[in-house]
Amino acid sequence: MTKNIEPDWRAENIGFIGLGLMGAPMIRNLCATGANIYVWNRSSATAKELAKEKKNITVCKTPTQVAMHCDVTILMVTDAQAVESVVFGECGVAETCLRNRLVIDMGTTSVIKTRKFAEKLKKMDGYWLDAPVSGGTTAAKDGTLTIMAGGTQDTFDRALPTLQILGDRITHVGEVGAGQIAKSANQMIVGLTIGAVAEAFALARHNGVDPAKIREALFGGFAHSRILELHGERMLTEDFNPRAKCSIQRKDIAEAMELAASVNLRLPGLSTNMKLWDLMIENDWAELDHSALLLAIDPQWNKK
Repeated sequence: MTKNIEPDWRAENIGFIGLGLMGAPMIRNLCATGANIYVWNRSSATAKELAKEKKNITVCKTPTQVAMHCDVTILMVTDAQAVESVVFGECGVAETCLRNRLVIDMGTTSVIKTRKFAEKLKKMDGYWLDAPVSGGTTAAKDGTLTIMAGGTQDTFDRALPTLQILGDRITHVGEVGAGQIAKSANQMIVGLTIGAVAEAFALARHNGVDPAKIREALFGGFAHSRILELHGERMLTEDFNPRAKCSIQRKDIAEAMELAASVNLRLPGLSTNMKLWDLMIENDWAELDHSALLLAIDPQWNKK
């Protein structure tokens, strides 16, 4: 979906690192504004294929080359280790002149490490905004992502025109790390709710009631949610093609657990939920959509 963006909102040169399930559609939306997009991906073949679609995409050989051309560089990579590598590693973003350069981390990254990265970049005269997203691949394609941002007000204001291309609901949550804390809260609720829907469906099926009818009956009531709608449908149709992988959901839950431990907070529900995601990894279901958590609760589901 192409959004109507006011001309004075358009950034001229935008860097983008990470062309996975979320990154590629986000880049397409940035391209639609007429901006010049400089990209780097671990797999250069993926980047080159995307560049064939759009004339205003330039494929760079290193993250350093991306940052050289852009005042704003967006990261959409897997985890904190990947963020550290592309920013501070060999041929990373930080190797170029970073004075007044802005890095926007839109992936889900450890809060503790995010704060360290931001402080390190600040000493290099750069700026950091953590702006993780929610909404999955559908919202990424439509440019309707929910974005939760952490950083100074000035940094947020500077990033906002770019973020408005990618999302509809954009909230400045607080200082650096606050966006990642909001995303941890989001992923906790998502993970726990997927588990709740899966357990409800398993309970219905084992008691001789069609889970599809249970889902239909719950619509409009207090149990109604986007998880029940979207992930519930995937469970019923056994459509576990990845929109958000179990491995990623497990990583996000682990980061929430790490954050809780750092403030001596016990989260019993999340601890139990974590065991289910561990089970998905142990059973080689890491690459399935996170709605496949149903299989950890009811292994016989797809054999019914």
